[in-house]
Amino acid sequence: MKNASQILNENKAWVEETFAKLDKKLRKVAVRAYDVVADGVDENGRFIDRSKTVLWGWTNGFWGGLNALMYEHTKAPEYLECAKTIEKKMDAALREVYDKLHHDVGFQWHILSGALYRITGDKGSRARNLFAASTLAGRFNIDAGFIRAWNGPKDVNRTIIDTLMNLPLLYWASREVKDDRFAQIAMAHADTALCDHLRDDGSVAHIVEHDGENGAVLSTFGGQGIAEGSSWSRGQSWAVYGLTLSYIHTKEQRYLDGAKLAANYFISNCCDDWLPRIDFRAPAEPVYYDSTAAMVTACGLIELAKILPENEGGMYMNAAINLLRANVEAHANFDENVDFVMDNGSVRYPCDGDLKKAGVHIPIIYGDYYFAEALLKLLGSEFLPW
Repeated sequence: MKNASQILNENKAWVEETFAKLDKKLRKVAVRAYDVVADGVDENGRFIDRSKTVLWGWTNGFWGGLNALMYEHTKAPEYLECAKTIEKKMDAALREVYDKLHHDVGFQWHILSGALYRITGDKGSRARNLFAASTLAGRFNIDAGFIRAWNGPKDVNRTIIDTLMNLPLLYWASREVKDDRFAQIAMAHADTALCDHLRDDGSVAHIVEHDGENGAVLSTFGGQGIAEGSSWSRGQSWAVYGLTLSYIHTKEQRYLDGAKLAANYFISNCCDDWLPRIDFRAPAEPVYYDSTAAMVTACGLIELAKILPENEGGMYMNAAINLLRANVEAHANFDENVDFVMDNGSVRYPCDGDLKKAGVHIPIIYGDYYFAEALLKLLGSEFLPW
């Protein structure tokens, strides 16, 4: 196996050409959709404004965050204008629907307000992000050692693998206000994920029900996978990247070991064609893809390749490049007349055959976000939005 630098050099031209196409398209979309809290597209391939329907939606930070990412690298003013406009539009969520905010406030604000604060120094962005961090920390069960998911009565003692990706908000807050408590909460939850979500073979459970007093596992649920005990690929991607980020922020070896275990499982389950299925334990037919799982995992693998010794990192860099190239060829759309880039993302495995209801094989905004983030990493950007 070649080392990480050799593999990256061999693919440099493809990365540069692909980013140039992405940048050319997104500059036009940023002007066209400068004030849209985007997710989902209409019949013309244009973003649907979620602020008009789901003001508290967990994906509401990704389009603004994508523009912040692109601005940090290109300094194109249309990206900054779009990111700032969306950030202000999302203030309504902080004012009007506080009781609907949950474990995903990192997805909503850290990659948008947190990124804008680090890029521009805007104190309003800092305040928004600290408010989000305090909201996330307030969900921590002190006795049981986890951050609760969602807000329903049945969710009081449930955790989900997705929350790993929101922990960087807490690591940032600890550094920003010089208070270790935020990071302590993040690490306690990461330890719970290692123990209760990450299985011995490297696969993950999406949802875990705990005893609220001592944290013991009472049951697990398939969640957005096909069934209990299954292997939802995007949940796997949250583990790969989320645990890698916890290692980056803490340098605790157990998080790196967990990230590698999750990454090795992901690679072994999609290396035949590098096109992840929604669930790695689903029947072979029908085939349901999830391009978002590929994009998230690629980001995590690139960071692993940077952390590990060159020879060991080569395996992860090779897998990241393979994921990106295969999914760009199969799923990317660079037509400047439509707003989305990555098609064939999937929200969950369809349990009743209604693909539209399940959100199968559709454009999903976080697929575009992580696609851009992965390319920027490969171009040498040192800006880590998490």
